Amino acid sequence: MTSPFYSRRKMLQKMGSGFGALGLAGALGDANLLAANRPHFAPRAKRVIFLMMNGGPSHVDTFDPKPALAKHEGEVPPEQSARKQATSGFMPSPFQFAAHGESGMVMSELFPQLAKHADDLCVIRSMHTDQPNHEPGLLIMQSGNPQPIRPSMGSWISYGLGSENRNLPSYIALTAGRPVVGPQLWSNGFLPGEHQATAVDTNEMQVDKLIANLNHPHLTRVEQRQQLDLVGALNRLHWEQRQKEEKLDSQIRAMELAFSMQAEASDVFDISRETQAVRERYGETKFGESCLLARRLSESGVRFVQVYYVDKKNKQPWDSHSNNNARHRELCADSDRATAALLQDLKERGLLEDTLVIWGGEFGRTPYSQLGKKKDKTKAGRDHHHTGFSMLLAGGGIKGGTTWGATDDFGMHAVENKVHVHDLHATILHQLGLDHEELTYRYSGRDFRLTDVHGRIVNGILS
Repeated sequence: MTSPFYSRRKMLQKMGSGFGALGLAGALGDANLLAANRPHFAPRAKRVIFLMMNGGPSHVDTFDPKPALAKHEGEVPPEQSARKQATSGFMPSPFQFAAHGESGMVMSELFPQLAKHADDLCVIRSMHTDQPNHEPGLLIMQSGNPQPIRPSMGSWISYGLGSENRNLPSYIALTAGRPVVGPQLWSNGFLPGEHQATAVDTNEMQVDKLIANLNHPHLTRVEQRQQLDLVGALNRLHWEQRQKEEKLDSQIRAMELAFSMQAEASDVFDISRETQAVRERYGETKFGESCLLARRLSESGVRFVQVYYVDKKNKQPWDSHSNNNARHRELCADSDRATAALLQDLKERGLLEDTLVIWGGEFGRTPYSQLGKKKDKTKAGRDHHHTGFSMLLAGGGIKGGTTWGATDDFGMHAVENKVHVHDLHATILHQLGLDHEELTYRYSGRDFRLTDVHGRIVNGILS
């Protein structure tokens, strides 16, 4: 009778010449699990950093000055008169606006540091979206759909281009708290699992806190490789017996990527390696440290880095239903410093020209006030506003010093060169060398894409 140990040994021999040849990457036919793919055409950008201002910044207090609000202060717009929500009517911004740079870009006093980069920035003043509420608004901005059923933009970009670094994920989401909606914002949806973002909690910036279990407590790297290869060999049999099931494939790839990260992540995620001057430039806030980490990740080949402006106490800090003016002064000071430091850092390192930086929220704020139960005008806020708002872009082939589109005299509605979120997505993909109509994935009997059946490239902002 044949020994069961002999049979097992023979089985392993048949599976390949030693465990070293049986790693998961080999089993799945590609030495790089997220191997870089060729774009559809020559790209202007290689990577994206999206700075997401959760809650929605007020466009009329930041990048879209509206002097008419002062002339008509207190008047209630027709759109609001039918609603029961208390308002004191149109509320002018208390912040001064001025032109900056050779381009004469007009910006609020809330961004003194960003103003120094005016000629690198493109402000889109004519953004609009379909939903005035946070959950669907965030989902549209992140995935092009108001329901949590589609892949996020970062996942589409990972799927289309792969990774520049086999030891790091192609898509990383940095968040110091759980934003509204949560993990669905960086979900891969129906795309293969390796394209979901690696979510990193940036509340504590020590490397072992950012990435759990980065170092094995007992095994050496060689021993871990042997262990993983054995598991990979067994998983290959399991995988092939189940018609190469996609979910199992994704889990196998995730294990291999986790092992690969040990070689580089401990260095890349360690912002203490930066000089004190660089760290001070970004600021020691959670957002500032996240922006610094985003630069390090992008520099190391991560294709798409999403930075959410949230904290443990507030899932949507920019949601200024009350105390709009005081709240924006505080938030903008932090965001201005860190965003300007990121642009300066990228520029000094020669990375800005092929790194597309995006700044904005899921929508804007109303040009009229929102009052609380006590109707205290000194603590007035602004409500959600989706028919006209602003976003910033820089680098990655975007024309610097550009102001694109316009809202009406009161900042109520986008009226000139209107840019829907679908158009923004189409333009981002275009800068990465991807045709938004060609980047598709067949699922449930039809071809899906990030922009669905919509989207046009905003050629006027491209250099």
